[in-house]
Parts: sequence; C-alpha cells; structure tokens
Amino acid sequence: MNKMTFDKRKPFSALAVLFSTLFAASAQAAEVSPGVFRTPESSFIGLADYPFQENYLHINSLRMHYVDEGPKQAKVVLLLHGEPSWSYLYRHMIPILSAAGYRVIAPDLIGFGKSDKPALTSAHSHSGHVSHIKTLIEELQLQDITLFVQDWGGLIGLRVLAEMPERFAGVVAGNTGLPAANGVRGWIGYPLFRLALWWQGDVTWEALQAEPSFMKWAAYSQSVNDMPVGQVVAVDIAESDPQRQAIVAAYDAPFPDLRYKAGPIVMPKLVPSELRLNAAAWQVLEQWQKPFLTTFSDGDPITAGGDLAFQQRIPGARNQPHVTIRGAGHFLQETHGPELAELMLKFMATYQSPGH
Repeated sequence: MNKMTFDKRKPFSALAVLFSTLFAASAQAAEVSPGVFRTPESSFIGLADYPFQENYLHINSLRMHYVDEGPKQAKVVLLLHGEPSWSYLYRHMIPILSAAGYRVIAPDLIGFGKSDKPALTSAHSHSGHVSHIKTLIEELQLQDITLFVQDWGGLIGLRVLAEMPERFAGVVAGNTGLPAANGVRGWIGYPLFRLALWWQGDVTWEALQAEPSFMKWAAYSQSVNDMPVGQVVAVDIAESDPQRQAIVAAYDAPFPDLRYKAGPIVMPKLVPSELRLNAAAWQVLEQWQKPFLTTFSDGDPITAGGDLAFQQRIPGARNQPHVTIRGAGHFLQETHGPELAELMLKFMATYQSPGH
C-alpha cells in the first residue's frame, strides 16, 4: 500500500483535491457544481443483489440517494450505514424486512454511495450528517421508526434520535458507539486525539491488519494516497470466496477516483470531533425507555466492548438481552445480514406490528 509523502502537520484536503483534479486519470468526472461530484450511473451497472429503485432527496444543493422498499404506510425501519460503506451493505437485509411488511429506508450518507460527494474534507462534519438525516426523516414524514445503526451510523443516528425522540419506536445498535465528554475533556479531547493521530505516523494496511484498533484505523485512513474502500469493507470476506471480487468492486463503485473520496478519507478522524454535542445526546439516551437492542459481533476489534455503555446507561437497553453475532467482524451486515434481519423481526414483534 502506498503511503503519503506529505507533511501530516499541513492541511491535506485542499492539496489532495487540487492534485487529483489536475492529474486524475478520469477526465470525465461528473462535477455537478463547484467542488461537488456525482458518481456516473455507469459505475453502478451490474451490481449483484442490489435491484432497488433509486430515490433522491435534494438537501440544500446536494442530492441524497436512499432506498425505499415495502409498503409506504407501514412501520418504518431506518438502516444507517457507516464508514466507508453505503446502502449496498444492507442488500441482504432489505428484502427480508420489506417482505415482512415494513417500510425500509436505507439512505446513502452525503459523500457515499449514490449521494453527492463534496470534494473538500472540510465540507464533511458530524453535525452536517446529523442534519441531513433529520431532513430526510422530516421530508419523508417518517414516524414509528425502528433504527438500525452500525459504525458511523450510530454516531449519526443516535444524535438524530436525541433531537427527535418522538419519531422513534426502537433501536438496534451493532458495532458502534457515541464517544462523549463534558467540561475540560469535552474541549480538549479532540485536539488531543488529533495530536495522538499525528504521533501515530503513517500506518500501512499490513500494520493495521497486524494490530487492528480504532487508532490504527484512523491513522491508516490518513496514511494512504487513495483509500481502497472495497478492500476495507471486504476485510472479513475470505480471499477464496468466489464473490469477493464482485463485492469489492461494488463498494468501490461510488468512488471512481480520489476526487470522490473526501468522505471516506476524513470520517475516521472526525469520530471524536463533537464530544460535547454527543454528551448532550447521551442525556436524552439515558432517559430512553423504549426498546433498545445491542447486537455486536464477536470479531470486531474496533468496537469490542462498546455494547456495555449502551446496556449500562440506557434504560431501554437494560431490559433487552444483549445478542452476540458469532463469527462476524466489523461489517456484520455484509456477512450476517439475513441473521440480523431475522433478529430485528423478532425484536420488533415485541413492541409493534409492521402494518400501519
């Protein structure tokens, strides 16, 4: 894996985008407005197991894509992906949930999937993603939502829930978290994280695999010239799997070149960027009495043990037995999607029926 040669103490986003814009191999990039790229439809032709109709919502000057399957008047399941995946991650869950009578919404975060991709990393923020999902919920008039979150889906979705709790009926959290701090720690936590990230230096793919951790992952994301998105998401798929190459290609599809990758590049180092706002969200979560299920995999070194905070601090989670997904890694939807969907159906059956 090639490593960056720039000085990591200097701003990267503008240099990277400028270099890519001037010299990238793809001269026909779809720049729909200054600094905003839209992946050509041709990139998504022939994706396996992704037959879903496209739906789009315009948020300010950006176009957000979302999957919307199942009866439109049914109870809603909202599936939020994380970094660096997209709604393709839920392709094995959507048919099961919609066939059971639920309306299933799976958006692509801005910067990912079929949604528009601002080219500057400065255009991406935690609060920005929260605002986008809130707008989606409001524009589609979604109520009685059961939320499934994983990775960054949790950081975003749990903040959304805290700002509009009346819209949600239940939560399923897998391999995610919501780091928070108040007081002095809330102010200095992110600068200290950025310092620790700089101190890590360059991290190769081989080093990350040898010693996987969140800090190594964040450092790796800042150490590569061009993040291999498909390789990252397919990390738990065996090299011998005959479907692996097609799956890697599907996760790479939204990102023809570096100009499209500002979101995947910057998101890992934004995880602890809004500690005080996350702490305010926890104040709502600590009063949450509605059903909250934790379902973490047994093979994820990034979020291992993260379920304990939810179980200990959220009343609705204390009333639910924790579920461990055996044999799964970080992207448990990719390898255990049908199992997760069936688990969700059993969970939702305890507090609602799928129909209107």
